[in-house]
Amino acid sequence: MLEYISTNLHMAHLLKKEKDFRYIEVGEGTPIIVLHGLMGGLSNFDGVTNYFSSNGYKVIIPELPIYTKSLLKTNVKSFANYLKDFIEYKGLKDVILLGNSLGGHIGLYHTNLHPEKIKALVITGSSGLYESAMGGGYTKRSDYEVMKKKAQEVFYDPAVATKEIVDEVYETVNDRNKLIKTLAIAKSAIRHNMAKDLPKMNTPICIIWGKNDSVTPPEVAVEFNELLPDSELFWIDKCGHAAMMEHPDEFNEILMKWFEKRGF
Repeated sequence: MLEYISTNLHMAHLLKKEKDFRYIEVGEGTPIIVLHGLMGGLSNFDGVTNYFSSNGYKVIIPELPIYTKSLLKTNVKSFANYLKDFIEYKGLKDVILLGNSLGGHIGLYHTNLHPEKIKALVITGSSGLYESAMGGGYTKRSDYEVMKKKAQEVFYDPAVATKEIVDEVYETVNDRNKLIKTLAIAKSAIRHNMAKDLPKMNTPICIIWGKNDSVTPPEVAVEFNELLPDSELFWIDKCGHAAMMEHPDEFNEILMKWFEKRGF
């Protein structure tokens, strides 16, 4: 079953619905599975999708079941299992995972448990070591201007937080069911801290981080890089928590050079 969704770049991608999965799939070649964050829409990755699908990669963005699972299954481990099921359903191997924020955490957790099908992992603004801002600051959630400011703080340039993004954040935190699950995910992220697991992970990992990220500050990226045995860290200046949205061209250039260097 297919339906069209429009994205911020006014490109229409087909949203496929198969079994328990809803996902976008564009291009042919090495599979890159993109994992979105807690309140990140699939369109946040338009720049990545359009660039890599035109340069020899198949970009797949599954819609993670963040607000559709039972409360007991609203956690990092459950989402990582969902990713495992999706990879098996699609019959994929030699997969590159790319995750932002919670998506990076899910990618790390999955790769730690099931490294055999993962060729490489790319994380940007990832949780997994430091979870300060995921579950707080919703006491004034009914105040649109407060939520607008909270959304703008995610980015270095507040203008990146379009009305569409602010509206989505506002709607999410004012939906009681979604708010309860958002808080459950925040607790789960703290519970599933990756510090002890990272030194045992030998998958090649590319870390791309905004120098001005206030959600997962730069020292978090440094710690990821120190703990992971096979990682490289790249910075993007004047950039907040979602580098692939704020500076898509620079993000893509860094990542493509890393792929070429590693033979991916």
